[in-house]
Amino acid sequence: MVALLGQRDEVLRAVESGFPTVDIHVRGNVVTLTGRSGDVALAERLIDELSQIAAASQPLSADAVERAITILTAATTDRPAQVLTMNILSSRGKTIRPKTVGQKEYVDAIDRNTVVFGIGPAGTGKTYLAMAKAVQALQSKAVNRIVLTRPAVEAGERLGFLPGTLNDKIDPYLRPLYDALHDMVDPDSIPRLMAAGTIEVAPLAYMRGRTLNDAFIVLDEAQNTSAEQMKMFLTRLGFGSRIVVTGDVTQIDLPTGTRSGLKVVQDILDGIEDVAFCRLTSADVVRHRLVAEIVDAYSRFDASVAPVREGWRR
Repeated sequence: MVALLGQRDEVLRAVESGFPTVDIHVRGNVVTLTGRSGDVALAERLIDELSQIAAASQPLSADAVERAITILTAATTDRPAQVLTMNILSSRGKTIRPKTVGQKEYVDAIDRNTVVFGIGPAGTGKTYLAMAKAVQALQSKAVNRIVLTRPAVEAGERLGFLPGTLNDKIDPYLRPLYDALHDMVDPDSIPRLMAAGTIEVAPLAYMRGRTLNDAFIVLDEAQNTSAEQMKMFLTRLGFGSRIVVTGDVTQIDLPTGTRSGLKVVQDILDGIEDVAFCRLTSADVVRHRLVAEIVDAYSRFDASVAPVREGWRR
């Protein structure tokens, strides 16, 4: 009961906030709910799910309550306890797991398919979960190495003006991959693993001409690939390997007139067996609450100006 209610009744207050029409009373180990029958039934399901999460020794928080309510009210057969207790990777005292139904479907798709595309806005965990699955596959010896890659495309800046050697110039583009890797692997072992070729972090251009066998390959920021680069990358797939491609088609930094390979590939590969497309939305954002609202606001703005832009093109 202490785990269920949370420190200083944090979880209980979150449940009350989620169901303002339901009166919740706790006496000892008994929880009493009163209110409209439909709301009471949903609140009862929520408390039952939270009890199962607590019984699995998973920490409960106000954020977990909000996500559980979202899952219960969504059109899905997944239960909050199934989603929020699904562990992908435990490292350095931290457990990585999906936090939304969309994220769970994305992780399940990676388990079931050889090539998976994770498409969605910033903060939905596309890259982070893909890298967690890559480390899990390496630890379980399902693959012999991990290859992480990104296109070196400027987001308004210019590569040539950065100081240092070519590797120094490229490093900022790969830094997000290094940061995520440090969350999942002992930092002291990373140089050794990279020196041995067990983990490789490289720009997309370095993939040309290679065949990658027994590898878990992650292409990040794929919206910044051209159609030709996307084809080049996908045809690197070798025996015993799997590929996860992540990107956000609303944040394309390619030169005007260059069509994103991530947009093109959805039409080309849609319906092919063993290839899955997972589309995450603002409901799957796991960063600050405002990030989801910012994503939705930009979507509404883009939808409102699209007819105007179409008129300009004509």
